[in-house]
Amino acid sequence: MEGLSVALKLACDKGIFNGVQIPGNGPIVSHLFYADDTLFIGEWSRSNLKNLACILRCFHISSGIKVNFYKSKVFGIGVDPTKTSNWANLLGCVPGELPFDYLGVPVGANMNLIKYWKPIIKKFHSKLSLWKAKSLLFGGRLTLIKSVLGNLPTYYLSLFCAPVGVIEELEKIRGTFLWGGCEDRKKIHWVSWDKVLAAKEDGG
Repeated sequence: MEGLSVALKLACDKGIFNGVQIPGNGPIVSHLFYADDTLFIGEWSRSNLKNLACILRCFHISSGIKVNFYKSKVFGIGVDPTKTSNWANLLGCVPGELPFDYLGVPVGANMNLIKYWKPIIKKFHSKLSLWKAKSLLFGGRLTLIKSVLGNLPTYYLSLFCAPVGVIEELEKIRGTFLWGGCEDRKKIHWVSWDKVLAAKEDGG
């Protein structure tokens, strides 16, 4: 895979494959590798796609590793779906549609919409089942919230700015769990949530 990365960088330097430049004088991105997942990013042109196919063919001949095009997808940003389908057939790939999940993150989704935050809200619910609230004392519920639930949405929040409605929903779930309740059966919140979140030196 390191050899493929070097080959793509060389192809970009010689103008054989054109990547996409990040706005604000950012770097030119042509590919992303993670474990056995590979994401090629380039300008939407027939020559670019053909040259990528040639690079992958050379990679197969030199390394013996063959790309499974039947499991690969082609995505066209702002491109007519018919054209995407035709060009995907050029490589023997499947035409893809936006948004799609990559490493657990929706790509091409409008993250200002609450519906795309449902996976993280669902994870919160799964971690905060009623039997856990019943089986843990107050200190245990507090520890669970701090050690696990406080870190659960970090991956999403490091990439996207969450809508206010999402933050309120997550805080509501945490607050309800802390006091031993659930969605169907709520218990009295003896301390305001702002006080709970405050640092201990500030009386939290």
